Amino acid sequence: MTRLDIVAGQSAVAVTPVPDGLDESGVRLWESVADPFELDVHEQLLLLQACRTADLLDRLSAEAATGPLTVVNAKGDRVANPVVTESRQQSLVLARLLASLRMPSGESEERPQRRGGARGSYGVQRVS
Repeated sequence: MTRLDIVAGQSAVAVTPVPDGLDESGVRLWESVADPFELDVHEQLLLLQACRTADLLDRLSAEAATGPLTVVNAKGDRVANPVVTESRQQSLVLARLLASLRMPSGESEERPQRRGGARGSYGVQRVS
């Protein structure tokens, strides 16, 4: 999945090509992460899912823009449009996928440290 790009006068740099099937947001996200960073296979898979989610969010946003914010369900109650609800859920998925990649923020080139399991009151408790 990785190819080598050689620019005149520079050494070889690993570049991961954009996977097929991504739309505009997915391609932009892939290039913004895969170009500057060398990703392991599991990180490439996380990034691919994040890109697909970004594309899905675009499609949901376009559909939500043309539809009502509320709809009538089978019981006759007025409820939030399922497209809006799904968009919110996919936004959470995208945020979690991007957080899983541990990308640095700001000027730091270093990736944030990995965190272990749950801590504090959520950790393993002793039973007496």
